[in-house]
Amino acid sequence: MLDVLRVTFPFFALVLCGYWAARRQMLPFEAIPGLNGFVLFFALPCMLFQFGAKTPIAQLLDASAFFMYLFCALVMVAFVVAITLNKRFGWNDAAFGALVGAFPNTGFMGVPLLVALLGTAAAGPAIVTIVIDMVITTSLCIALSRLDGAGQQGVGQAAKNALLGVVKNPLPWAILLGTLFSAFQIELPGPVEKTVALLGDAASPVALFTIGAVLARSQKIAHHPQHGPLTWKDYVPVALIKLFLHPLLVLAVGLAAISVGIPIDVFALKVMVLVAALPSASNVSMLAERFGADNGRIARIILVSTAAAFLTFSGAVALLK
Repeated sequence: MLDVLRVTFPFFALVLCGYWAARRQMLPFEAIPGLNGFVLFFALPCMLFQFGAKTPIAQLLDASAFFMYLFCALVMVAFVVAITLNKRFGWNDAAFGALVGAFPNTGFMGVPLLVALLGTAAAGPAIVTIVIDMVITTSLCIALSRLDGAGQQGVGQAAKNALLGVVKNPLPWAILLGTLFSAFQIELPGPVEKTVALLGDAASPVALFTIGAVLARSQKIAHHPQHGPLTWKDYVPVALIKLFLHPLLVLAVGLAAISVGIPIDVFALKVMVLVAALPSASNVSMLAERFGADNGRIARIILVSTAAAFLTFSGAVALLK
């Protein structure tokens, strides 16, 4: 366990540094979108492209692992919606609670952390989960969030906007480009490859620092107008579901699939279980704010899951090693 903590500590320490810098206003809140933009549009696409280009195409197109993880994501969304939808929290809040309960922080935290723990082979299965969570899980939850009296037109428009957001997001395109480079064994010219490598190397530290800053900003500006003061029962259970139920579900479904003869690679399953054990994705807070959900609740779920994951994620790694 201590060996695992030695690897995971610097990653979570960088998140804490970003949180502290924003809370102390050493990093102004106005600067956080700029940091986020650098990670989202430059550093992270370069990192994902590099891993995609270097990963065997069979890992990136692993249909068995894809549908196994997708099934678990859909179960998580359905379960969290079922237990949180009530008179106090309508479809909008239940849907974003489900998204934060099913969407791990794979891009900003998971890929660099898993590569540090398990080697570059971990990038392939992790990239598969990113595609599922960004394209399918997010689009589904945004569409569900519009069921609060929006009618069919509202749901359809929300689904259209969600897909448009995916098209504008550079991460799926970086993954697709990396997959094509892997499939056709294409290599970038030397100077271009070096530029991409430099930007990719910046992704991990800046992304982790940005996670902390985003959490601090979300805490500061969070609002919960129609629900009154939040209690721990409003957000801690969802954080625990994310950290414990999600990885256990992926493990159980994966082992069940293997037992009936579905060809899922054991290493890929291990990576996907650890992806599911990651804390909630920090960008869900910004989505919740944009769509008028209770951002105070969402920010607290992300904060609790991120803080607790230092021990829970490290424990999951130690158990699976």
